[in-house]
Amino acid sequence: MPRIALLTRYDTQGASSRVRTLQYLPVLHQAGIETEHFPLFDNDYLKRMYGGQSINLQRLQLLARRILKMPSITGSGRFDLLWIEKELLPYLPFGLEKWLLDNGVPYVLDFDDAIFHNYDQSGNPLVRRLLGHKIDRLMAGARLVMCGNGYLAARARNAGAPWVEILPSTIDFEKYRPLPAPQQPVISADHPLRIVWIGSPSTSKYLEIIRPVLEQLTSRYPLELRIIGAEARQWPGVQSVHIPWASDTEARELNQSHLGIMPLEDTPWEQGKCGFKLIQYMAAGLPVIGSRVGMNIDIVQPGVHGFLVSGPEEWAQSIETLAASPELRSRMGAAGRKAAESTYSIAAVGPQLVQLLKQAAGPAAARTA
Repeated sequence: MPRIALLTRYDTQGASSRVRTLQYLPVLHQAGIETEHFPLFDNDYLKRMYGGQSINLQRLQLLARRILKMPSITGSGRFDLLWIEKELLPYLPFGLEKWLLDNGVPYVLDFDDAIFHNYDQSGNPLVRRLLGHKIDRLMAGARLVMCGNGYLAARARNAGAPWVEILPSTIDFEKYRPLPAPQQPVISADHPLRIVWIGSPSTSKYLEIIRPVLEQLTSRYPLELRIIGAEARQWPGVQSVHIPWASDTEARELNQSHLGIMPLEDTPWEQGKCGFKLIQYMAAGLPVIGSRVGMNIDIVQPGVHGFLVSGPEEWAQSIETLAASPELRSRMGAAGRKAAESTYSIAAVGPQLVQLLKQAAGPAAARTA
């Protein structure tokens, strides 16, 4: 059975690593795939970063640790395949990664963000010059590139990757299955409309997109903005609540809300987003409102699961429509929950992932691009 080294960017507290790789471990092991996990940045690094502490020295130490560890990972026939999240060494040159990977062990790249734009659209001309084509060159050398959406897959194909597959980000639906349908009361002073957003402190900047909308709507509807994983907002007239993120409570906290939101800017970076927040809301039985950008368009069926919007007027109109109708919130939430289970769950995508990894770990001739 194949032996695969998991070279994730983060450990268990990193959302991208948890969603794209680690949550599949039971499925992989059940299928006979052996794995060993080598995270780049550990949980302490993330804790310090999100806590606003200096991480520069720790970052260098962890990058050096990975460099020194790679010969033992790629040597002596220890593994049949390397499964790399995004890249081995962020902001270090392609030549170093190629040297570390040039040991005959094939590698898979996995993307759920357009990280190539960190380089090719950097404001620093030196970064653009030295690293602008780094990710393309890594893609071209990979046995397989797995992407969370079509935008990322198109980049991989244009880069010359010989084998590209689209695998959406998924949820562990078993965490959501026991939850009841969310209560959807008539909105009143005793029952404010609970709007939820979940994410990291670094992505909470997108909430500013809907700030003027919520400040305006508070004069007509009692609102509560529930923020899971980032700090509460201090906006005039808007009641905002901070809810700490935890793996064993996130599903329940979402389920206690009335609708989920995913505002985004519309730039090339956001085209690479994979809509995971929307999938979480839908799995919890919530109607959703998301910016009409990128993967959001593929996930949400407007008028069935919720609404896709562009601009403040559409945000306000969609929130008001849902605020006015408990029945509509319930109907859309139920439809979204079915879609999350059938299309965006581990059970739905896991078998395809297992097959792809087994093919990639085998002889190159055994795969079909």
